[in-house]
Amino acid sequence: MNDLSQEIARLKAEKGAVILAHNYQVPEVQDVADITGDSLELAKAAVNVDADTIVFCGVDFMAETAKILNPEKVVIHPDPDSHCPMACMIDIDELKRLKDDNPGVPVVAYVNTTAETKVHVDVCCTSANAVDVVRNIEGEKVIFIPDENLGQFIQQMVPEKELILWPGYCHTHRDITADEVKELKKENPTAFIMVHPECRPEVVDLANFVFSTSGMLRQVEEHPEFTYIMVTEEGLAYKIYKETNVKVIHTGALCPNMKKITLEKVRDSLLNMGPEVDLSDEVLERARAPIERMLDYVG
Repeated sequence: MNDLSQEIARLKAEKGAVILAHNYQVPEVQDVADITGDSLELAKAAVNVDADTIVFCGVDFMAETAKILNPEKVVIHPDPDSHCPMACMIDIDELKRLKDDNPGVPVVAYVNTTAETKVHVDVCCTSANAVDVVRNIEGEKVIFIPDENLGQFIQQMVPEKELILWPGYCHTHRDITADEVKELKKENPTAFIMVHPECRPEVVDLANFVFSTSGMLRQVEEHPEFTYIMVTEEGLAYKIYKETNVKVIHTGALCPNMKKITLEKVRDSLLNMGPEVDLSDEVLERARAPIERMLDYVG
């Protein structure tokens, strides 16, 4: 443990804080975290943490989700400029018009949305439980926002529902091409391909397994003897190696926004007890219901 990590550990104890970090964070941030995971795992963890302060190392909507679930706690986001571009692709007025054009149709929102967006939806989901959420929600038609690629995957898995898809996407996953994956497979012909459902359909079609990041980790834990091509953000490769001692092959896809959080920023956030996530009482109250409904589904 280096000096900065030791300082963070000391400050964490002094401040009564817990650090949550997404699987896409840089290795040194993952190493100082008390809990690492995907969006669903971290949402569940945020509910159960026994600490007055949560330092959330992930993009902005994740820190907002932690605050919504813990309005009485201090939630700190070490870099408020660590945004999720996909979450910003929702225009609230356009969403309201879409709902008006489809009265009574439930809106399922990928958790990768802003707190303001969550106010206007019925239930949230993550890539780990999206299929379960859509399959079990009432009605034959569903509005799904904002990730069109994830929505197309859900539509394949739940053909009995008609999904109305928002044209949003994750830059990091959209930029992974089928040719890249085919080349890796050519170089490693016995490898199993694990693909995140935010990828393009032609990339998903190459997969042996389509998983959230937690699903990919479970697959490697259960079968460490296999060779894997991991098709998602590169930060997960470190988590998998740390947990299983398996080095996966990957495309090198990188989310620049996830990588904005550094050890120095984590340390400074504990020193300054900020920047703190600040949401209005109305948003906290109205956005909580769809997230809590999400947690009712097994992912």
